[in-house]
Amino acid sequence: MGQIRIDEEKLKKLHNMNEYMDEKYGKVGTPRREALHEEAMRWYYGELLKDRRQALKMTQQQLAERVGQERSYIARIEEGESDVRLSGLLSIAEALGLTLSFSPTTELATAVSYDM
Repeated sequence: MGQIRIDEEKLKKLHNMNEYMDEKYGKVGTPRREALHEEAMRWYYGELLKDRRQALKMTQQQLAERVGQERSYIARIEEGESDVRLSGLLSIAEALGLTLSFSPTTELATAVSYDM
């Protein structure tokens, strides 16, 4: 078996994902990068909700009726086209038999003291 040869010049031209994202969408914290992140999160959570609904063999209409909304509302959330309010998310999660939990990020947990 022959050894794999690496072209060092090509290797130097490769970017890692962070460099690629910085170049294409701006650095983390810039408006364009934050907009991309928000869009990605809407899509991701919409997919999670859709997968759960489908696993329960529930239609969008049935879910909408359980939460007192229109079917189009559920469709927009599942497609990542709508930013759902917390009250709506909690209602949908409950209708799908899901629970939500919140926990502090490591950065904030170490920066904030809870002593009283």
